[in-house]
Amino acid sequence: MNYYIKADRYLLENGEKTGGYLEIVNDRFGSFVNTVPVSANVIDWSGYTIAPGLFDTHIHGANGYDIMDGTEEAVNEISKAILPLGVTRFLPTTLTSSKTDLDTAIKAIRSATVQGLSGAKSEGIFLEGPYFTEKHKGAQNPDYFRDPDYQEFQHWQQIAGNSVVKIALAPERNDSLEFIQQMTRDGVLASIAHTDASFDCCVAGIDAGARDYVHLFNGMTGLHHREPGVVGAALTDERAFAELICDGHHVHPSVATFAANVKGNKLILITDCMSAGLQPDGKYMLGEFPVVMKDGIAKMENGSLAGSTLKLIDGVRNLHKWSNLPLHEVWHRASLSPAKSLRLNNKLGSIAKGKLADYIVLNNDLNVKSVTVEGETKWSGSPNTGISF
Repeated sequence: MNYYIKADRYLLENGEKTGGYLEIVNDRFGSFVNTVPVSANVIDWSGYTIAPGLFDTHIHGANGYDIMDGTEEAVNEISKAILPLGVTRFLPTTLTSSKTDLDTAIKAIRSATVQGLSGAKSEGIFLEGPYFTEKHKGAQNPDYFRDPDYQEFQHWQQIAGNSVVKIALAPERNDSLEFIQQMTRDGVLASIAHTDASFDCCVAGIDAGARDYVHLFNGMTGLHHREPGVVGAALTDERAFAELICDGHHVHPSVATFAANVKGNKLILITDCMSAGLQPDGKYMLGEFPVVMKDGIAKMENGSLAGSTLKLIDGVRNLHKWSNLPLHEVWHRASLSPAKSLRLNNKLGSIAKGKLADYIVLNNDLNVKSVTVEGETKWSGSPNTGISF
């Protein structure tokens, strides 16, 4: 279907555009024009803002479901739950677990994706672990921690139908650098996480091909002026992206602002959301661990944070408020930067001619009014006039 969108404002990579019409050609963005033919199909979103769809590259669950449930239903329900929140793409994310449970979860993700998800689309699988270090284990189960094993990874990649696109590991473990090199050759994003590595070790990991730090400041050695640690390596190496959870609990607002200013467009906003997301306070599970959510904050029995219950769009709102950075800059940290980290920015992440037409409609309070994936509206209120989907 070809049509035009009319709106007050469009959030673009390099700024904001006001007024005009945005052409949608089949499933992709076309050009901006000032006038349209008399017979053109027009969706009138006057009074609203059009923004690219959000891309959550680190999410474990939502709405009572967890990827580690190991069912197609869980994957699909998570996909459905995050779509009305403006998320059009995501990476179903596993946890460190037994080989059997990981096999089951990977098979379920693959099967659900092949059948077709009802909400946000999967862009591949993120394996968070199991090659981590116990000192910064977080909500990962250390009983399953081990050194990287390429044959084991190949097994997972085979049952995933080659859809594993990202894997996190601690670079100080034996054989990590060789593993990172192999991941890079295979086109898989190697990420640094749950690690007690030194600054030099992290630099060696980036030299080997790693290009991402998982949930910056959490699950890693902190910044010290004599030993910069993992945080120092993440902040100072321009080659690497860094994820950030902007819920105000995982990272202090002033530190989140600092990271945003330092990393620029290499910052990736994520949720690390678990099954309690969109649910009331109570008891939940994160993988094999019991979790209690109180006042929206999920913690394990030992008091450690257990993922988050953050909505990605709230992370955008928070960082925009804390930092006073322009909205279009903050927004693209949750859409374009994730796509760039996975080398998908040629087709996703921003409103640009030729890219897939994933977009959302926002009111002045940044509340989502409509969500479109590849040119087809999947969730919506009613536009002022024009086509009704």
